[in-house]
Amino acid sequence: MGPLAGIRIVELAGIGPGPMCAMLLADLGAEVILVERTGDSGLGVPLDRKFAVTSRGRKSIALDLKKPESIEAVLRLIEKSDGLIEGFRPGVMERLGLSPEVCLKRNPKLVYGRMTGFGQEGPLAHAAGHDINYISLTGALYAMGRKGDRPVPPLNLVGDFGGGALYLAFGMMAAMLRAQKTGQGDVVDAAMVDGAASLMTMFFGLSAAGRWNGRRGENILDTGAPWYEVYETKDGGYFAIGAIETKFFAVLAEKIGLSEEDRKRQYDVAHWPALREKFTTIFKSKTRDEWSAILEGTDACATPVLSLEEAPNHPHMAARKTFDAIAGVVQPQSAPRFAKAGAPQLSPPPETGAQTREILTLAGYSAAEIDALQASGVAI
Repeated sequence: MGPLAGIRIVELAGIGPGPMCAMLLADLGAEVILVERTGDSGLGVPLDRKFAVTSRGRKSIALDLKKPESIEAVLRLIEKSDGLIEGFRPGVMERLGLSPEVCLKRNPKLVYGRMTGFGQEGPLAHAAGHDINYISLTGALYAMGRKGDRPVPPLNLVGDFGGGALYLAFGMMAAMLRAQKTGQGDVVDAAMVDGAASLMTMFFGLSAAGRWNGRRGENILDTGAPWYEVYETKDGGYFAIGAIETKFFAVLAEKIGLSEEDRKRQYDVAHWPALREKFTTIFKSKTRDEWSAILEGTDACATPVLSLEEAPNHPHMAARKTFDAIAGVVQPQSAPRFAKAGAPQLSPPPETGAQTREILTLAGYSAAEIDALQASGVAI
């Protein structure tokens, strides 16, 4: 089941956005073969694999990629696959003998997905980095934070997962659709700096139009506006307010008891400090649950701020079955949803090499050849 049923992806084990991209494809029905290293991978995978939830839905083969026999095994898998995901620094795949040229020669329809922070070329292409570094170069990190304070990293959502995993998945699907039509594969260069910059497109437009002043905490969506903010409640909880449109602000104002003058001056920047003080006092007057009873389900655009432990139990999340437990670990389910294609039953992350023999058989190896590969330490 799933719209990607029948698609096969080879994923070379990595961290962060690569596994997340492969998870997105696996969640929608693609068969993802995870090629892991023998011995210590150095990838920081949790000791108990069930917690490495972005590696769910895979089949695992363990190979010693320092040996040419392992590289040949990967190439034989590539011959029978639609896509490849790798997240090494530029040049590593070439040194392994798995360059795009080599792989596409073995399978001209292959979509070769490359996940990096800085891209395949440019002055920083070979430099080490993480999400915070990639989004700092795009204007994204600079824009996030409160007035008078330093920028605040938004977890690793904008670079790794938004600008990285999602853009690589999108790019690979576009290239695979083209490959089905033309018979020609492609190489997808998914740099997190490019993806994060793309996510900032609207803000560059607002800036050019003079609608975004470039100073943190003074704009509509960066906590500058008092009606797009988080407020503490009486019990130490928090409530999120996003009443941007006038009609929604009117509902919020009526529900929390703002004056007619406050309603008329929603977009009066000079009035924002006074309005913020009123919001702060008002939300401190009731508990988070009391505000939920008043505001949730209305057009006030107001919701409680939930912890990771609380989110799965919220009535709306529970009704949509947005979260579920896989092997005892509560985690988000697949997204988006499809009316006709459905979605596969999600399975927990595999143990390293759990399907080595099955996968080598798929690649065309005989039982005797597999025995020899395992005996020599090429595969486990």
